[in-house]
Amino acid sequence: MIAIRQERKTDASARELLLDRAYGPARFTKCSARLREDRLPAQGLSFVATEGGAIVGSVRLWDVSAGSGRRALLLGPLAVSPEHQSKGIGGKLMKQAIATARMRGHGAILLVGDAPYYGRFGFSAEKTASLAMPGAYQQDRLLGLELQAGALDGASGTIGATGRFAPKPELGVLVAAASNRAVKRPTPRAA
Repeated sequence: MIAIRQERKTDASARELLLDRAYGPARFTKCSARLREDRLPAQGLSFVATEGGAIVGSVRLWDVSAGSGRRALLLGPLAVSPEHQSKGIGGKLMKQAIATARMRGHGAILLVGDAPYYGRFGFSAEKTASLAMPGAYQQDRLLGLELQAGALDGASGTIGATGRFAPKPELGVLVAAASNRAVKRPTPRAA
């Protein structure tokens, strides 16, 4: 049975493996990834789908400005493990993310994705024509969903990251990790 729950810190490794399987290394080259880089997801807006305790789906929302300082959320990535696709898991994750964002008082959600898929959740390009992503993308794939009427009225400009910065690891922790990975050289033998 599939369960949808808040993402936990302990889910990080499984989530990253899922994203690698779903998108491959190209996921790091997308313009949306630039907006998520070195940031934390919006508080309380990261969800995973589990089956038998294993993570089979993930979605996160991120704080952004929708041009001219207007606050919004950026959705992504939405991922479902290949063997669990076409079972409605992505839809369940989307519905949970949208409902929770609305309940928390957010005004709008933006994403770059396929209009036929995301249109069933209410996303469209109707109010995103004057918005731009930093980097290469297709304008017709920039979609928005207003959670509050008029939240995207007049939105224009480049979408920018506004979320909390991710904490940087302490130097001592990095040095210790590097030392543990260091290749040990064999001790030379006496001739």
